[in-house]
Amino acid sequence: MKKLLNKFSAIIVISLIIIGLALSSFISRTPDKAPAPKEFTVAWSIYAGWNPWAYANTSGIMEKWATKYGIKVKLIRMDYMPSIEAFTTPSVDACVMTNMDCLTIPVAGGISCSSIIVGDYSNGNDALIVRNNLTIPQLKGKKVNLVQYSVSHYMLSRALDMNGMTDDDVKIINVSDSDIGPAFIANKDQEAVVTWNPLVMEIMKTPGVKKVFDSSQIPGEILDLMVVKTKVLQASPELGKALAGAWFEVMDIMSSRTDKGKGALGEMAKAGGSSLIEYQNQLKTTAMFYTASDAVAYTKGEDIKTNMRRVRNFCSKYELLGTGVKADDLGIRFPDGTVIGNTNNVLFIFDTSYMEGASR
Repeated sequence: MKKLLNKFSAIIVISLIIIGLALSSFISRTPDKAPAPKEFTVAWSIYAGWNPWAYANTSGIMEKWATKYGIKVKLIRMDYMPSIEAFTTPSVDACVMTNMDCLTIPVAGGISCSSIIVGDYSNGNDALIVRNNLTIPQLKGKKVNLVQYSVSHYMLSRALDMNGMTDDDVKIINVSDSDIGPAFIANKDQEAVVTWNPLVMEIMKTPGVKKVFDSSQIPGEILDLMVVKTKVLQASPELGKALAGAWFEVMDIMSSRTDKGKGALGEMAKAGGSSLIEYQNQLKTTAMFYTASDAVAYTKGEDIKTNMRRVRNFCSKYELLGTGVKADDLGIRFPDGTVIGNTNNVLFIFDTSYMEGASR
């Protein structure tokens, strides 16, 4: 009897061991819990050409495209210069900025950047405004208020050059972007100012002022971009795909001339602190690329190379690329593989592949 019991007990023990091993094997083969989606932070600032990001956020379009590519994208609104400075830290992965500012802050800091969306170029949004019916030649020896080393400074430099003058012919007064408009309006002793919309529109309401130069006279030189850190883009191309997809869906809506389009424009105007009519007027001086194919065609053209040389040379002149850094010390690569500058130190890349993906 004992032998039978012992044999029975042995069978039970062996059975339990086999079951345990089977369960262990099953558990070990059960897939781990799916990892959380990658999260990215994208900064945008108030400007006619960038306000569409506000609508992309509130409408759920950005979330839809992020979900499509299995990621999360957090769009945050920031003041312009702080947003670019934040881009140089790990806290921000992508940011809207001009072509010049990309060179002077991230690239000057050694961060390789990829422009994945060329959204527009300033076509009158930036302007040189004067009192007392002055002409550009008559500015010689006079003070000009602007945000020094910004696109305003660049545009003034181009205006002077086109009139046979140099920056040394005027006295540049550095004023913060938050103070420049109210200060010029209130102080009639200020005779010249360079700034951008919506401040230009506000200043132009002042009696006795006139525009003597604006960015429509240098088309394509002040570009408004969506820039992603190249390392981030290489590791996570899905971020570029989601941003381009969302952007051009919004472009399609806002240019549709439908009730939905008008509603979208209203949301963008509200985000920028403007009325719908004011925002529509701002868009008139913004050369938007409403289709991905148009944006790609421009970015693959020859004009952008010429313009980037001009911008790069201005930055080099004022050592905005870094102390002692010459224009050719860094490289800028274009979609056809052409590089201006140092091919071994490419820090600014125009990548049209994401816009091309959005156009299909």
